[in-house]
Amino acid sequence: LAAGLDLAGRFLFAILTLMTLIADLVFIEEVIYIYRKIPSSKRSILIWVNAAAPVIATTSCIGMWIPRSTMFTDFTAAVFFAIVIHKFLMMMIKECGGQKLFLRRFENGRFKISTGPCCCCCLCLPGVRITRQTLFWLKLGTFQFAFFRPVFMFLSIVLWTNGNYSLSNLSPEGAAIWISCFVAILTIIALWPVGIMFQQVRVLLNCKKIIPKFALYQFVLILNHLQTAIINILAMQQIIPCAPPLSSSARGAYITHQVLIMEMFLITLLSRVVYRRRYDELEPPECACEEDGDSKQTP
Repeated sequence: LAAGLDLAGRFLFAILTLMTLIADLVFIEEVIYIYRKIPSSKRSILIWVNAAAPVIATTSCIGMWIPRSTMFTDFTAAVFFAIVIHKFLMMMIKECGGQKLFLRRFENGRFKISTGPCCCCCLCLPGVRITRQTLFWLKLGTFQFAFFRPVFMFLSIVLWTNGNYSLSNLSPEGAAIWISCFVAILTIIALWPVGIMFQQVRVLLNCKKIIPKFALYQFVLILNHLQTAIINILAMQQIIPCAPPLSSSARGAYITHQVLIMEMFLITLLSRVVYRRRYDELEPPECACEEDGDSKQTP
């Protein structure tokens, strides 16, 4: 593909590849910082969460240079981000001091389950008591996606090598429509616990900038899933015209990879700013309760 590019195309490829390399170097530097400054109990989770944007940028860069690898690069990015969703939930619990301290802080509280993407319209739903069992179900909700997404991706690749899987074939007889529906359902189930947990801890973890961190996580989710799906649909409907030697679907994947590299490059830089800051540790649960009582009396 690179051999058939004009001067402008080669310059664009060079700039996008340079962006990917810079994003990877920024991530490596961030990993070194995490190992030096962050307690060992949080290192793994923070590395996973920070790696989402650089990994997607790298897979997109490989897919841009080698179009035939698009199936594998897209699946690699999807599987990796499925694990990141679970890690982000665990990160919020860790920032509260771990599971035991989390349960002590919210022992008399309730989870607000009327949140997206499942029940954002069901405002009348009652809250669920915060117990060890409900916390287990929340973690299971994200873990199932981290487990089943690689299984479905492996099944898709096996069917694709046999000629039975094609994203352009969305008929009921094809495997693509059924696998896509199952993955979509699992995705919604996985995103729900993260939304519930964020609603519970956003005030407590405001000092640790949980809102910007959640916003960056949401941007990666929307850009990597929703944006990619929209471009693929436009390509399958021939709205994105073909440009020989690229077909409409190949050109859609080509555009997706280029846009994702630029977006993930910016998110990597923003993540370094947000996660690099030093935060004060939370007060013990008893002190936190006393502070809340004092703040309510303050006019």
